Amino acid sequence: MCRWAAYIGKPIFLEEIVSKPGHSLIHQSQCATQCHTAINADGFGLAWYGDRAEPGLYRDVMPAWSDPNLKSLTATVKSGLFLAHVRASTGTATSRNNCHPFTHGHWSFMHNGQIGGYEQFRRAGEMMIPDSLYPERKGATDSEALFLVALAEGLEADPRAALERATARLEALSRERGHTPHMRLTAALSDGARLYAVRYASDDQAPSLYHRWSDTRRGRAVVSEPLEDDEGDWEEIPAGSFCIFDGKSVSIEPFAPAQWAAAA
Repeated sequence: MCRWAAYIGKPIFLEEIVSKPGHSLIHQSQCATQCHTAINADGFGLAWYGDRAEPGLYRDVMPAWSDPNLKSLTATVKSGLFLAHVRASTGTATSRNNCHPFTHGHWSFMHNGQIGGYEQFRRAGEMMIPDSLYPERKGATDSEALFLVALAEGLEADPRAALERATARLEALSRERGHTPHMRLTAALSDGARLYAVRYASDDQAPSLYHRWSDTRRGRAVVSEPLEDDEGDWEEIPAGSFCIFDGKSVSIEPFAPAQWAAAA
């Protein structure tokens, strides 16, 4: 399982989420506490929004804690909307193209979880990506495939419904050709204006996900694990939820891929 953190609000230095807190994302890359693997050393990545519509992107295969370039970048770059990820591979190679976040146009996406048995039906999963988007398939992960299928399903028009449909299609393949757990999913995605997050599982073991508004930062962090042990006001996002974060406002809607299962 991977760990990730996202932020939306007043522009801050990326290090205020990625490296400075007591249980920052870099700390979680060495000793995560709410997942099966405490070490997340199979690469890392950042996507951040600035003056342009398309996000900046920095990814590498080194463990997050050992890259001095990451420390320098997060200490000098400010953003009001960014995604950060540390990776624990579920089987695919440790390569830059397999590191999250993934981007397409003004969209960015990162994922924690698994699609059970994906390696057994990878070719069928690839076939769900239309020709117009297939050149964007750079790596081999189920996460990138999910992102591209969601784009094909209409992410621009309706992010929740598009991700539900993409999740339903890949979960159906897992049920047919893969194995349990068929789908475990927490993901963050952004169009450069809003931050979206989802927490879902086909069983009762959805990966952890929390959010918290900070009056000090005047922004909201959405994280796999709380960033400080002494902050008691982190709110757990319920399983089966799709969240929309826009400024200080929060909207939490049901996330129900099952309604699309027949069409999958």
